Amino acid sequence: MAAGMSAASRAQRQNPDARITVYDRGDYVSYGACGLPYVLGGDVDGWDALVARTPGQMRARGIGVRLRHEVTGLDPAAGTLTVLDRDAGRTLTEPYDRLLLATGVSALRPDWAQTGLGGVHVLREIPDGQAIEASLKGASRAVVVGGGYIGIELTEALRSRGLSVVMLEKAPEIAGRGLDTGNQRRVREELERNGVDVRCGTSVEGLTGRDGRVTGVQTSGGLVRADLVIVAVGVRPNVGLAKAAGVRLGKTGAVAVNIRQETNVAGIYAAGDNTETIHRVTRRKVHIPLGLTANRMGRIAGVNMAGGDATFPGIVGTSIFKFFGLGAARTGLTQAEADALGLKALSVDVKSTDHAGYYKDAQPIHVRLTGEVGTGRLLGAQLIGCRESIKRVDVVAALLGQRADVQALFDADLAYAPPFSGVWDVLLVAADKLKREL
Repeated sequence: MAAGMSAASRAQRQNPDARITVYDRGDYVSYGACGLPYVLGGDVDGWDALVARTPGQMRARGIGVRLRHEVTGLDPAAGTLTVLDRDAGRTLTEPYDRLLLATGVSALRPDWAQTGLGGVHVLREIPDGQAIEASLKGASRAVVVGGGYIGIELTEALRSRGLSVVMLEKAPEIAGRGLDTGNQRRVREELERNGVDVRCGTSVEGLTGRDGRVTGVQTSGGLVRADLVIVAVGVRPNVGLAKAAGVRLGKTGAVAVNIRQETNVAGIYAAGDNTETIHRVTRRKVHIPLGLTANRMGRIAGVNMAGGDATFPGIVGTSIFKFFGLGAARTGLTQAEADALGLKALSVDVKSTDHAGYYKDAQPIHVRLTGEVGTGRLLGAQLIGCRESIKRVDVVAALLGQRADVQALFDADLAYAPPFSGVWDVLLVAADKLKREL
């Protein structure tokens, strides 16, 4: 969705005479999916607030939009699509000159979750959120299965709605994909301070139900009662259409593209969450589905499909999420990721305040900075603190994109005033400590 509409808009700007058609099997064409948990939690005023562009607005710009039209097949040799008009119940054959596959990802649904019981949900799209909202009526006990970013955000949303919440995570800690162990523990402790029952090292074995509705989750540690279960155990790229058309997939399982977002099949491009890209720190292909990445990929694809010339430089894996009064951010590599790649890496931890300690309302901030032994190259950073303070991660992300070293971070001329930071910002303190230990 994000990549597709970005591509369509950019292609229209690049070539106003191009005939552009967007097919989407759903009911929406352009909305902020990352805001879904915040509608459920009451921080965003309704589902319509997430809508960025309506079909009418896109059509007024000369972009054809066909909702509830599902592309079920494509023939690269003939340059045609097979499209199911879900409302009319008929199948169409549509020609194309250049085609973008922006099919996104689907939420994983383990076998135990496919029981047909009411009150069991995933969250990927607005209809998913609306279904969860309907299930909240009369519910008092919720179980969130999965301790990743979405699970954590949904846990906060459910607590704000007055539900008791149990989080189940089979790994030793939550937030495992993006943070090292110490920071994972800090996230868990904040959830527990806010009344969430976090159970790590716990596997789900099945669901119980009565009268067609879920009543509990059977786990390796026993039965957990629940009126509502949200499954947030990850996503997989939607690549079935691409694979059937002979489009090559990468080692990550997502669609492989070059820096112009072109696939191996002439005339077919791919962009967004279904697509892998290059990690600018490791130079390896990765699949890290995030909103900004999808939008950037779409812009590049749109320019090139309309006759221009643009390239996508890759990513450094920057992400950020909120959990109650705190936020966590990461960019580049964690120590665990660097170790897994065989890099000789070292990390330092620094605790400080988000602004001058003598200025009112100073709050703690934790920084973990990672660098490469021998070269002094900057590899990554993790931050935990009050929400605004951790946007400092963007400074490190910008330097990682330039393959900078730790010295470059220490030399950065960062802004200083007591309401905003100490004279030696926590990032500079961390860089100084790390460069002395590398």
